[in-house]
Amino acid sequence: MAAADEHEGHDIEVHLDRLLSERGMTLTELANRVGVTNVNLSVLKNGRAKAIRFTTLTRICEVLQCQPGDLLSYRPGSSDGRPRKP
Repeated sequence: MAAADEHEGHDIEVHLDRLLSERGMTLTELANRVGVTNVNLSVLKNGRAKAIRFTTLTRICEVLQCQPGDLLSYRPGSSDGRPRKP
């Protein structure tokens, strides 16, 4: 088994809370405008998503007027239980 397959975690952080706060928008409002369920956005927001469709990512970026890099970032070591560096 490859090292990447040994754990379910990933090193991608989702900044949906920050973007919603900056725009004064609720998760429910975003879900309605994007056309997905609250549950699906909540899974993404809490970092538990294993994948995201490009069509969903596109709609989130359109609604929030942001770039994918504003929503997602790569933080090596963020899923291995070690404390994150600021």
